[in-house]
Amino acid sequence: MPIRVTLDEVITRKRIKARDLAAEVGISETQLSLFRSGKVKGIRFRTLAKMCAVLQCQPADLLGYDFDPNDLADAEPD
Repeated sequence: MPIRVTLDEVITRKRIKARDLAAEVGISETQLSLFRSGKVKGIRFRTLAKMCAVLQCQPADLLGYDFDPNDLADAEPD
């Protein structure tokens, strides 16, 4: 998948524990762990916004994108 979750880098840079982040955002440690590992299919904007507020960052700091032209062929129509 071309979308990468870079949350671990931000957590390390901000020196916050994942457990504390989960508590402040209001999600379970399991949900946060699944997001960190990229094993989720989506995230609510509200949750993403809370993460950004707690970490004082932008959504782009938590997610990355690696372009692959082959992904265009696999894209679902809007």
